Amino acid sequence: MKNFSELGLSNKTLSALKKKGFEEPTEIQEQIIPAILETDRDVIGQSRTGTGKTAAFGLPIIDILKRHSGSVKSLILTPTRELAIQVAEEINSLKGKTDLRVEPIYGGQAIGRQLNSLRKGVDIVIGTPGRILDHLRRHSLKLDDLSFLVLDEADEMLDMGFLDDVKEIIEHCPQDRRTMLFSATMPKEVMDIARKYMKDYKIFRITQGDLTVKQTDQIYFEVRKRDKFEALCRIIDVNEDFYGLIFCRTKIDVEEVSNMLIERSYEARGLHGDISQAQREKILNEFKNHKFNVLVATDVAARGIDIQDLTHVVNYALPQDPKSYVHRIGRTGRAGKGGIAITFITPDEYRKLQFIKRKAKTEIRREKLPSVKDVIEIRKSRVMNDIFSIIENDNLNKYYDIAAGLLEKHEPEEIVSALLKYSLRDTLDEEKYREIDSNLVDTTGKTRLFVTQGRKDKLTKRKLIDFIRGKCNVPQSKIEDIKILDNFSFVTLPFGDAEVVLSYFKKGGKRKDLFITKAKGDTPAKKKSKRKHYK
Repeated sequence: MKNFSELGLSNKTLSALKKKGFEEPTEIQEQIIPAILETDRDVIGQSRTGTGKTAAFGLPIIDILKRHSGSVKSLILTPTRELAIQVAEEINSLKGKTDLRVEPIYGGQAIGRQLNSLRKGVDIVIGTPGRILDHLRRHSLKLDDLSFLVLDEADEMLDMGFLDDVKEIIEHCPQDRRTMLFSATMPKEVMDIARKYMKDYKIFRITQGDLTVKQTDQIYFEVRKRDKFEALCRIIDVNEDFYGLIFCRTKIDVEEVSNMLIERSYEARGLHGDISQAQREKILNEFKNHKFNVLVATDVAARGIDIQDLTHVVNYALPQDPKSYVHRIGRTGRAGKGGIAITFITPDEYRKLQFIKRKAKTEIRREKLPSVKDVIEIRKSRVMNDIFSIIENDNLNKYYDIAAGLLEKHEPEEIVSALLKYSLRDTLDEEKYREIDSNLVDTTGKTRLFVTQGRKDKLTKRKLIDFIRGKCNVPQSKIEDIKILDNFSFVTLPFGDAEVVLSYFKKGGKRKDLFITKAKGDTPAKKKSKRKHYK
């Protein structure tokens, strides 16, 4: 394994990497970075998520561009706005003291702000295909001076129906640009893009390893938002050797959770983008040396952290997408050791969890949180073991005179009880804890779904079954009670499978004008007028 200084990066970039705490390049970084810096060839990188692809293309782009130019020099396309934000945040953190301007552009964000940023001048644009195409058609985004086009998560863009948008965007790019394509898989359609739009490209395949880590035990707990912190405390309390990374969505959440843990006397620290580089290095070094056992962080702040012996990763907030989930949980269960990945979900996040399970091709089992009595009993047992250890291993001579004085006036049980209260304070007080609602989601029932096509659209039972099986990976045996009517249809699925189907359409999945949503009733007369609305 090389180090970053051997890859051809500038001293300025190496300094930024050192401040971020990056120690050694990943395999894809080791191969891709020199290929971009030392040649003029286009590059294709195939590797699973969590292997450091963003830094693999981001670092050499930063090095080559060097400084703010006033025009767009690099365009990075991503399938989702969440990924666009993450990539933008990471490139911003990697660029160090360079004055390059980086801007994420995606749907759902006020377009006025984007127009203003583009007018001022942006060097690196990271965006979703739909919004990028919108700006190109408005002529608010000009790619005449583009040096780099990056297609990130190309297979995901294909799955989400962005293929035509991507092709149209490429047509707006100058011929002399360099193109980089990154994808976890290489279906025919992705390779067709490479053959048509890339020149003299080289493929780097880093395909070893499964999408998830086999040693990691993955579980989830259903909790209301207000109960998440209480649930986290119980998880830490019942695991004596807890050494874990807690993922939050925002830096505000990191501050709040880490401060509350410290107030409850847990050894915890927080890590997010606003923390200085010197403080970041100090926190990471202390965590690696087990000076504290709970690190609360955002996804971006945790990138580059290489800690081998974590016992737990806790998703305090559900990750935005399956790849983020895999990236997070991959930090435990390393080096052949077992690890536990815990995810907290609120009732309205169950559908998203099912989507993550399906796309990550993994099993995340449901568990019940430890009760208050469980926590207290575990703590009592731990106290007794600690005292037995002190009796067997420590020199207690200096305390004998105090013990003798106490025994003259009180019974042994009374004295021991008082000492325990004196040293433990309220840690065994059940009133310190409150009950948490559980079993919030009923996963045993079935869901009736409304389909926006019928006989007039040439939809048949077989076509509908094949569509649900092929796109959503739902077995035919679970697809029940199909009714194909003239203008629309109905189908019934078990709750969990229905949530997977609904997630597919929520993410932008479609087949022409076919759309599936929850049925509001099974009366045809009430549904005829709604076809246009659903379409």
